[in-house]
Amino acid sequence: MDRPAADLAVALGFWTAVTGTELSEPRGKRGEFVTLLPGEGDAYVKAQGVEDGPGGAHVCLSVEDVPALVDRALRLGAGVVADHGGWAVLRSPGGQLFCAVPWDGQSARPPVTEGPAGATSRLDQVSIDLAPDAFDAETVFWGGLTGWESLPGALPEFHLIRPPAGLPLRILLQRLGTGRPTSAHLDLACSDVDAVRARHEALGATTVGRGARWTVMRDPAGGVYCLTGRDPATGSLP
Repeated sequence: MDRPAADLAVALGFWTAVTGTELSEPRGKRGEFVTLLPGEGDAYVKAQGVEDGPGGAHVCLSVEDVPALVDRALRLGAGVVADHGGWAVLRSPGGQLFCAVPWDGQSARPPVTEGPAGATSRLDQVSIDLAPDAFDAETVFWGGLTGWESLPGALPEFHLIRPPAGLPLRILLQRLGTGRPTSAHLDLACSDVDAVRARHEALGATTVGRGARWTVMRDPAGGVYCLTGRDPATGSLP
């Protein structure tokens, strides 16, 4: 999760509340990195305060062999943005930043987050929003890079990169109707979108719009994300 550094504390207050997590000690030269720690299971959501731009989201792929993943990404058309020795920042062919980082033995997916009136939710998806001319190449790239199941979404403008059971995050590719630059946002699966939306609004979020199976939200730091009507346990549509 990338948010403007000036608003990072506001963002973290909101996201720890809606995910039922606590903050790790900050890391980095400016304290710009932090991990959201669940009460059970292994952490898989991190946040970064960025100095430029509105922020968004990006995927970090945790692997046993970082150089091998970087090599595969390059062969599939990615470029290296920064090599930090043990980890690297790369850019996909369509322009989406992502990281290759060492796997630290994480294996336990945290449980769903309990909300009001029995509603549950789970932050379980990174949606990469693409211009029409970048969509096909990105579906090939992300499927090839991860080796995960690659299949059409419920609507023609979506394509899903679905991981093996037990991994915490899916990648959704969304073809936009315009040619705006590639970006990414977070999605939560919700057992009751309206109940979860009300909870988020009470914590400072605002509703931006509604789609066929999702509600677009803006967190208190200005970050856009979606609440989707999917099963938080499985990630699937009803």
